[in-house]
Amino acid sequence: MNVLVIGANGHTGRLIIEELVNSTQHFAKAMIRKSEQAKDMEVLGARPIVADLEQDFSYALENVNAVIFAAGSGSKTGDDKTIAIDQEAAKKAVDYAKLKGIERFIMLSSMGADQPENAPEGMHVYLKAKHEADAHLQESGLNYTIVRPGALTFDDATGNIIAERSIADKSGSISRADVAKVLVESLTTLETSHKVFEILNGETPVKDAIKKV
Repeated sequence: MNVLVIGANGHTGRLIIEELVNSTQHFAKAMIRKSEQAKDMEVLGARPIVADLEQDFSYALENVNAVIFAAGSGSKTGDDKTIAIDQEAAKKAVDYAKLKGIERFIMLSSMGADQPENAPEGMHVYLKAKHEADAHLQESGLNYTIVRPGALTFDDATGNIIAERSIADKSGSISRADVAKVLVESLTTLETSHKVFEILNGETPVKDAIKKV
């Protein structure tokens, strides 16, 4: 697949690019915000495309089969940016994908996005934004997968996770590298189509775990 990664220069985005480039099934197209980031994407093996999530970025979805949305406003921005990026930009990406007949859309969401009203005060706006973006994708008619990881770490990939519609014990964590593996594996794992599931590091290989969600 020709896969557009939106948010390619983020911590998880770069790992997604690496997973795609190391795969024999995919070609990676990296959407970035600044032209000076292009060289890094080329070094990783992706084709960079500069686009602004707060403007019209529909051209970035030309000649791709699938989209992985992994962009985020980051923890250092205010509520306005969280809504602009995590919610509205994600919704625009879904709309553009629908218009262009994209075959597959993978959304990186978050644990807690199903019930943002129960979130701690500092997380409420973020999880509400994720909730709205996820709902928009689910209602779009696209062939979607929504992945909701728990607390993220910078540990090395283990290749082993737990994946369930709702994980009872959410106190664990998961490495960004393993999240990247799940997102890329979901592209071609039929069992993940039209599914929403949570992930944490566990004891089951990624391929096996996501086939059972």
